[in-house]
Amino acid sequence: MSDATTQKRSKTSGGQTIRPDEAAHFGQLAKDWWDPKGSSAMLHRLNPVRLQFLREAVDLHWASDVEARRPLAGRSALDVGCGAGLLCEPLARLGAEVTGVDAAPENAAAAAVHAEGAGLDIRYMAGEIGDLDIGTFDLVTAMEVIEHVADKRAFVAALAARLAPGGLMVLSTPNRTTQSRLLMIGAAEGLGMIPRGTHHWDDFITPDELGELLDEAGLEMGEPRGIGFSPAKGLHLSNDLALNYIVTARK
Repeated sequence: MSDATTQKRSKTSGGQTIRPDEAAHFGQLAKDWWDPKGSSAMLHRLNPVRLQFLREAVDLHWASDVEARRPLAGRSALDVGCGAGLLCEPLARLGAEVTGVDAAPENAAAAAVHAEGAGLDIRYMAGEIGDLDIGTFDLVTAMEVIEHVADKRAFVAALAARLAPGGLMVLSTPNRTTQSRLLMIGAAEGLGMIPRGTHHWDDFITPDELGELLDEAGLEMGEPRGIGFSPAKGLHLSNDLALNYIVTARK
């Protein structure tokens, strides 16, 4: 894919962030999103790593009691690109009043059914995040999402608009490196660990690029942490940003 094509695919869409083909792709996975051995198995392995980082970030940002079971009690949380709710449900159990938004209606519906079965009161909706009148939130998350959106600048601006003063944002995404091309697309998709066609390497964004977009949106990016993989540890937080990374942002 040429640089010009990459720019057209990744950065410009007239402000719309949802790609219909991406929404359709993930919508087809809705029925077995919660199956830890199904098409979203890698997300089930990734979720504990993301939650470890997020819990540490929450405790630091709000000076929470690290032993508290519900450090988000009394706070609101928005998860954008929520899928079928893999992150929303833990956020609710941490005490937050949670809203999940996804591009695929099938995912929002599957998420609502699962939350009801788990006895959790979570609001789910589908649509363009910039078009939804949902107010602002203390915590805004978008995990493994920005690499799938049509207009990254508009997406980050929409996230920033949903972040309340004094709030915390947490983002995770693959880095655009040789390692991520080989491991996430060549190996993981090639071996069926991730559904084929899930990722487009040209859409991956580097920490420096993400930092620039956050700065344009009036946000300050924290120090990114890598999410690495090894046969011994599996997926884990790391100082190596080559494969995937997770980061905070604040106004």
